[in-house]
Amino acid sequence: MDRSTKDRGAARPRTGHAAASARLWTWLMVPGTLWMIGFLIASLALVATLAVGTTDPLGNPRFGFNLDNITALADPAYRDVLIRSLGYALATCAICLVVAYPVAYAIAMYGGRFKNLLIAAIVVPFFANYLVRMYGWSVVLSDDGPLLKALRSVGLAGDDTHILQTGPGVILGLVYGFVVFMIIPLYAALERMDVSVIEAGRDLYGGPLRTFFFVTLPATRQGAAAGAVLVFLPAMGDFVSAQLMGGPDQIMIGNLIQDKFFQGQNWPLGSALTMLMMAVLFIGMLGYLRRTRKDEAEAAQ
Repeated sequence: MDRSTKDRGAARPRTGHAAASARLWTWLMVPGTLWMIGFLIASLALVATLAVGTTDPLGNPRFGFNLDNITALADPAYRDVLIRSLGYALATCAICLVVAYPVAYAIAMYGGRFKNLLIAAIVVPFFANYLVRMYGWSVVLSDDGPLLKALRSVGLAGDDTHILQTGPGVILGLVYGFVVFMIIPLYAALERMDVSVIEAGRDLYGGPLRTFFFVTLPATRQGAAAGAVLVFLPAMGDFVSAQLMGGPDQIMIGNLIQDKFFQGQNWPLGSALTMLMMAVLFIGMLGYLRRTRKDEAEAAQ
């Protein structure tokens, strides 16, 4: 028996073992996957059913078939809140992208043996409760907080300058809350990137800025898209930032939903607003998946 025949014979058991291991892990994933899918479908069905329900005189939800909650979504007040929420979420994505790219780039390219430590230093503070972090951030942005005091001391802000109770204050809260979701995917994309491509780009395009836009940015586009989705989805439905750092004119759709469920005792209308928000998020998710498939097809070619 020649050597090649022996190698092929030795490769068969390893291949069979790998296939069996893959099947084992697939079967181990089935219970958890079915559990999550089951509860997701059940909760969606419950919310969708309540969206066409009614309330009794005491405010208790009743199942039925009433389209008044759906038609109520056409109210200009709800439309304005939805548009405001979209604008805040998109602005949060853009600012997080600008803030996260230098951080992720510096860690991936120049972190050396301290990369894991630097990533941990960024991620660990976000293990604290989100509400606690937002309360702390509202103190920083308050009229007597350290940020406005520093700006007033250098003449960049006056006594009538406010950050809280404004749209920019809400966006700053959202950026602080979700910027880590942009840093991690960007860092992963930059870590996988071949450094020699950047060096070749410097030879072709000259300056570091042109190299970034023509080489680094296209190569890490999928990481930026993944980060944008991870930031946009929770930012769109967030209500804590708008509640703590905004005013009546800065409420988001999450605040409306919270109000209908817990204060207004109008669960059917709250369910209808929830379905509207989920439809917007679903459209955004479909756009991301379509972009991802297109990028994978282009990479395969």
